[in-house]
Amino acid sequence: MNLTQATDYAFRAVLYLARKGKGEVVEAQEIAGRENIPLRFLLKILRQLGQAGIVKSYRGVGGGFSLAKAPEEITLLDVVEAVEGPVKINRCLIDPQYCTSQRGGRCAIHRELSLIQNDIIARLGTVSFKKILEREQAF
Repeated sequence: MNLTQATDYAFRAVLYLARKGKGEVVEAQEIAGRENIPLRFLLKILRQLGQAGIVKSYRGVGGGFSLAKAPEEITLLDVVEAVEGPVKINRCLIDPQYCTSQRGGRCAIHRELSLIQNDIIARLGTVSFKKILEREQAF
C-alpha cells in the first residue's frame, strides 16, 4: 500500500482547515502557500474532499473553503478514501478475479492480507483530526 502525494497534501489541507476551526473560510491560495502545495493540485484535492463531504466551498468575494464537519468527525480514513478510493493493500482483496493463484480469494495469503487490510482500515478510522491537533499542541 502506498499513499500518494495527493493524499499527503489532502491530510495537510484538512489539518490546516482544522486548525482554523469548522466554518472558518480560508482561500485556497492561503492553504497552498502555507502548506507548500501547488495551487492547481490543491484545488483538485479540495474538490475531491468536497465531494466526500469533508470540506465546503464558498464562491465569490470572501469565498474559499472550510471544514464541513468538526475535526473530531473527520478521520484519516475519510481523507484517504476521498482521495484514493477504498483502502486496498492488494487488488485481489477488492476483486477475486485478480487472484494470481486462481483460487478466487480462497487462499491463505488472501486471508492474511485481508486481516492486515482490516487492521489498517480500523486504525485509520480511529485517528481524527481533533486527535492530531491535540497531539500537535502537546508536541
